[in-house]
Amino acid sequence: MREAPPAIRLTPALQACIAAYLAAMLLAFVDVRLSAVPLALFLFLCIAAPFFPGFGFYLPVISRGCSGRRAVAITFDDGPDPVTTPALLELLKRHDAAATFFIIGGHAAEHRSLVKKILSDGHTIGNHSYHHSPLLMLRSLSHLRAEIRSTQALLSEFSVSSLAFRPPVGITSPRLGPVLAEAGLICVNFSCRGFDAGNRRISRLSGKILRRVKPDDIILLHDRAPKSSVDLGKFLNEVELILVGLNDKGLEIIPLSEIIGRPITK
Repeated sequence: MREAPPAIRLTPALQACIAAYLAAMLLAFVDVRLSAVPLALFLFLCIAAPFFPGFGFYLPVISRGCSGRRAVAITFDDGPDPVTTPALLELLKRHDAAATFFIIGGHAAEHRSLVKKILSDGHTIGNHSYHHSPLLMLRSLSHLRAEIRSTQALLSEFSVSSLAFRPPVGITSPRLGPVLAEAGLICVNFSCRGFDAGNRRISRLSGKILRRVKPDDIILLHDRAPKSSVDLGKFLNEVELILVGLNDKGLEIIPLSEIIGRPITK
């Protein structure tokens, strides 16, 4: 007996497409010019949706936890970095806090010892593409596949297989879903950030995070060296204020896998 083919998942994008098409047909009976309205709205939604990290318009996106606990997860993007990563690891160890580092493959290839240190300190690692192009989601399917697979191959050298991918700048596209499905990856974005522009704007970072943070949030920070050594000290102080402030708010810092109820690596 042959197995039934897998059911097609109606993503919000597909549902919106069907709704816009049906609305256009109905409006055409009233005035053909009105049929352009739902189609234009659908086009606008297609363009705008990828820029909302928590909106799984084209594919399932995890941006918040589901633990039901007064807890949060901390994630760092863009590392490893020889300036910030060792200092962050020391800071996390001092506060007994676990984090997930979404690493750039090219950076990891240059700083393999830092990848080993992240893992040996008990943290988890996610895939953040190989070159971190902010326009990655506009590139071809083959290019997107190569960016993700290259980073996966690099991580395998450390006997680690990441199960989570975070797109550069949190931007998604219609191409991303099939590529992640092929690689056995889930898309994990974030729900709380300080809009630090990759550590180019670190002033009052802790205040921005602590004002917004809620239970089950996935916090986005960056593992990237600020402009100067003075800014590095400010950045580390801001991260420490976040760690202390979360504790003061009664929010436990737990691994990302516990927040979302799914493994991050295997």
